[in-house]
Amino acid sequence: MSKARDQQLASTFVSLADTLVADFDVLDFLGLLTERAVELLEVDAAAVILSDQRGGWRPAAGSSEHAQLVEVFAAQTEQGPCLDCVRTGVPVASADLADEHARPRWPQFAPAAVSAGFRAACAVPMRLRDDVIGALTLLNTHPTAIGDASVALGQALADIATIGILQQRAIRHDEIVSEQLQAALHHRTVVEQAKGVLAQLGDLDMHQAYLALRGYARAHHRRLSEVARDVATSALDPHDLLADAPRA
Repeated sequence: MSKARDQQLASTFVSLADTLVADFDVLDFLGLLTERAVELLEVDAAAVILSDQRGGWRPAAGSSEHAQLVEVFAAQTEQGPCLDCVRTGVPVASADLADEHARPRWPQFAPAAVSAGFRAACAVPMRLRDDVIGALTLLNTHPTAIGDASVALGQALADIATIGILQQRAIRHDEIVSEQLQAALHHRTVVEQAKGVLAQLGDLDMHQAYLALRGYARAHHRRLSEVARDVATSALDPHDLLADAPRA
């Protein structure tokens, strides 16, 4: 492992553990988790699915729009490695999703994931002891199995992220974990609405719209969810975000 990668890995663990800040934003936090997973684990994409505390699972973050779409497929079909992972609490993988449609595991999910451009997947649980709150899914666009070293490191990232989330909530005695996770999923809906506004107005794809939202939030030291709410409710002029929006 190179010195630069060692430093990046150390920085990632510090960032994922540092949740005791007043302006902690779980959506930005999970976005960081997926981005760093792609950078460090030699995978093409990553996404997170979270429990909605009502027996269901919903997509919460992704390194790309296509990665998020895979988690949407999983939630809709109730199939896939991430769903099996959260049910069992152990990593679940497929080296070639194109072969899965003929097997009894994921007859609906597998072809949908392949149509989104992904051929291999491995999901690791976001857990603390027996408490599984979600899963981190690692994705490849080619039928290349996720390596053991990447799976192990991905599990370590998922574990520290879970500890950070639960730790942040533990200090807020007036709210419980389920309420916080439900709030995160609500904020995600607002982010999607804001992305839609920016995409339509600025002729952007959804990932470019997300980058515009995130870039504005970070440049102005604001929470991603707050900026998204202001865009969705017209409290913030979307042209201010589109001025520096990345384009293909």
